[in-house]
Amino acid sequence: MSLLRELLTEAVRRGASDVHLKAHQPPLIRVHANLEDVRPEPLTPEQLKDFERELIPAHLQTSVDHKHELDFSYRLQDIGRFRVNVFQSQGLPTVAMRHVKSKIPGFEDLHLPPILQKLAEVPRGIVLATGTTGSGKSTTLAAMIQHINLRFKRRIITVEDPIEYEFRDAQSSISQREIGLDTISFHTALKFMLRQDPDVIMVGEMRDAESFTAALAASETGHLVLTTLHTDTASQTMSRILNFFPHTERDQVRMSLATNLKAVVCQRLIPAIRGGVVPATEIMVNTPTVRKLIEKNSLEVLAAAIETGEADGMQTFNQAIYKLIKSGQITEEEGMARAGNVEQLRMNLKGIFLDESKRILAT
Repeated sequence: MSLLRELLTEAVRRGASDVHLKAHQPPLIRVHANLEDVRPEPLTPEQLKDFERELIPAHLQTSVDHKHELDFSYRLQDIGRFRVNVFQSQGLPTVAMRHVKSKIPGFEDLHLPPILQKLAEVPRGIVLATGTTGSGKSTTLAAMIQHINLRFKRRIITVEDPIEYEFRDAQSSISQREIGLDTISFHTALKFMLRQDPDVIMVGEMRDAESFTAALAASETGHLVLTTLHTDTASQTMSRILNFFPHTERDQVRMSLATNLKAVVCQRLIPAIRGGVVPATEIMVNTPTVRKLIEKNSLEVLAAAIETGEADGMQTFNQAIYKLIKSGQITEEEGMARAGNVEQLRMNLKGIFLDESKRILAT
């Protein structure tokens, strides 16, 4: 058994989400957000170079020397699939690996709000899953795709870098494309995708104006587009998108978003009392109130609209965390550490609720 296989086997056995391999340091795994040793002996530079040769696919071998970092997927027979990033650290190869579970979780498995099911069933528009790296965005989108796959006859095309969850056709027909292997870039894939007769398009990440313009065009022509973005709150997402574009184009993009956006789902993972993690989910649905605020460019008021929109399935991080604490899923300490407004959450837990957001919307 190779050392790499031995390390990955132990990581999967212990339920690790990530594996970190670095020269002159013992291999580490992340289990429920905590880093743990796999074995005490440090890895040598030669072992890291062996890992690099064993891991990197043939079509990417020539890229590593001049790019110095690569993303790709790796399958180890009888163990599982991993999302791999190989990069340079002080001139030496370093490896970060994310274990991709073979079972695609459902909404209940992930403790996601029921409105996610409704969002997966909309026929057209854009749904954004946002959050920081490692917040579960890709897993949430996978649950949405699988929900569609199990219930509807749809043509689904995904573009990922790399492919994480592998889908098997159920009711739907699914084509998964990987950057570097099946297409050159997200923009190139999106440019030609509408000729491939999709009903649902899933794009692993929005990275630039070109990609977002193509996604908007797809939503405007009657497709459902699911994608991710790195933003910390749902209300900040609009500004983040507009910053992709020159000032002269932002009004047009904003009006298109007001029409075609369906929802923004922003996640933060919090350690659960019973082990593992649970998502705190901030949700902004494009209600008439939200649409009007986007059209008027009153983006600073979106947070207030989310806080007062519970009847439409919306909630802020504070509201989500409050429910998790009250239901006994997380500790008050963990919730406070991730709250959007610590003082407000502290007051809420004491039974004090103010109507400040309603006042803001009324002005």
